[in-house]
Parts: sequence; structure tokens; C-alpha cells
Amino acid sequence: MPTSRSDKVRLALTHGDPAGIGPEVLVKALAKWPNRSASRILVLSQAFLLNALSRKYRLDCQFLDIASPEQWDERERDMIPCYFGKDSMPSHFSRGVSQKNLTEAAVKSIELAVDLAINHKADGIVTAPINKAGLKKAGFDMPGHTEFLAKLSGTKQYEMMLVGGPLRVVLVTRHEPIRNVPELITRKRVEEAILTADRELRQSFGIRRPRIVVCGLNPHAGEEGTIGKEEIQIISPAVESAKNKTDAEIFGPLSPDALFVDAYQGQYDAEICMYHDQGLIPLKMISRGHGVNVTLGLPFVRTSPDHGTAYDIAGKGVADAGSMTEALECAFQLVKNRRSFGRGPMGRR
Repeated sequence: MPTSRSDKVRLALTHGDPAGIGPEVLVKALAKWPNRSASRILVLSQAFLLNALSRKYRLDCQFLDIASPEQWDERERDMIPCYFGKDSMPSHFSRGVSQKNLTEAAVKSIELAVDLAINHKADGIVTAPINKAGLKKAGFDMPGHTEFLAKLSGTKQYEMMLVGGPLRVVLVTRHEPIRNVPELITRKRVEEAILTADRELRQSFGIRRPRIVVCGLNPHAGEEGTIGKEEIQIISPAVESAKNKTDAEIFGPLSPDALFVDAYQGQYDAEICMYHDQGLIPLKMISRGHGVNVTLGLPFVRTSPDHGTAYDIAGKGVADAGSMTEALECAFQLVKNRRSFGRGPMGRR
């Protein structure tokens, strides 16, 4: 039976920084995404921008501006609706360099998407890349998408998860200088990351009893305190405390140089990493450009491609839409899993 319109997954999509590759990979992904017909898509952008790209790259994808989000329900799948409010984006602009007005357009796209999601008009959002340095230059005080989405939705406890191949990496610290990492790793932060991952693995990934492994901070996970004491004083107590609050199987702290082999072979459902590169290097090597960023803890599903604005190739037509396609598919599946979780027991174990 065909899926009824009321049952379709509702996804609000942002265009990211128009000066980067976000609009390009978005259009390319939508043109070929198999589950587009099983979804209802609204792009928080203007149709002229996306139609120009669709024509340029000869894609079977057409966009149409709507006057209000309420008209979303009225659109059929032959044309993808776009909404950007009363403001207009510049019709001509340079690609490959950050510009204040385009950064403002990227931020507005995010705000519109979150507004739809928190008002239950969208099940999830998929965000195209923004430029962190550009945000700062334009006067926006936000480290990145994750923190901004949490602020807009009023979410206090949230985590960044990167998904690629068999890995689901959760970061205790995110975009921090390495010199700051040790002081930012506390028992509270490690435990929060474990328990938030546990909840999302159940409700969004359909895993009844997650298996979670926790990385050490130091080489060899501290070697019983001879290479560092964070594992003994901070990470191990956090693991034990988390074990008392869930029936999930929690392992560690273990040495990352060994545990990722087991993780790649499917022995764990998520890996809790202490800092950015500890988790992102193995994940990006495995995912080969098709990784997905998932924000845990939000009242709605949020995914994004695991890459930046790539100003150096913007406008050249060579951007790979693989990660954006995976982000669309991941959001689609997470929404379906959340719906099933709300109806009763689910999962592989």
C-alpha cells in the first residue's frame, strides 16, 4: 500500500551557507534520494537558488516557493516546496568566500527549521553546512550548529554523535583546543554523554539494551595510572555511576587504539570519546566521506552531513552529495524509529 500523506516523515531542510557547497549537495541528494517519495520535504530557502542549481547540473528536481508553512500540506511531491518568510536572498553573489548577508540567511534558515520542529510541524531537520569562522565574523556568538540548535529548542542536555559505517561516536568534548581537553573532562560530563547516548540508542536507533564502550583519555587508558590518572579519578567513576542508572552494557575506559577494532567488527553500539579527533579520525576513515552528524537529546531528530562548507570547491559542481544523502536517510530512519519506540517494544535485543 502507498504511504498516506499523514504518515509520511516530515523533514525540514536548511540550505546552509549559500556561499559554500550546502545548496549544491542538498539539491543533488534530493534528486536521487530513494525515500523522497515516502517523505514530505520543506526547504527553508528560496526556489530560485535551488532551481538554478538543479538546471545547472541537469537534475530531476524542481522547487516552488510557498507563502507560508501551512501551504506545505497542499504541495504534492512533483515539486519541492520552499519557504523563507518575507525576506529575500540576494539573486547574485560570490561563492567560495564568507559573506555577512549569506551567513545571516543561513542562520535564518536554521531558525525557521527549528521553529517548525518545536511546534510539531516537522518530525526532524537536516542541516546543510555553515561556516564557524563566518558566523563569528558576522557577529553570531555560537560555536556551531549543535549548540545553536540546543539554545533555540531550550535543550539543556545534548550530545554530538557522528555515525559512519558500524561506528556511532559520541564526543565528551567537541570543538575544543587539545590543551583545554583534560580540564573539561569531568565525571558529570562523561556520565551525561553515556546516559544521553543510552537513551537515544533506545528511542532513535531501536536498540533495546545498548552496548556502550568508553575511551580512555591517555595512551593505553592511563596504564593503571602510570601515564595519567584521569581514567582512575574521573572516567572509571563516571562509568560506574552510569551503570547504576541503566541496564545498558557499559565497558571501559579502554584504550582507543584497541577498542576501535572491536567497534568496527560490531561489538559495540556506540563509542564515547573524550575529544574530537579521538573519535572522528577512525570514523571518517571508515565512512569515507559519507558520515552523518546526529544531535542527541533534542526534542526532534536532527542530522547533517559530516563536512563543512568547502569554500574551495563551491560552485565548481564537484561536491560529493554522499554525506548529505546519508543525512537524509538517517533522519528518515530515526524518525520512523522514534515513532515505533512510542508504540511499544522494539529493537534487535
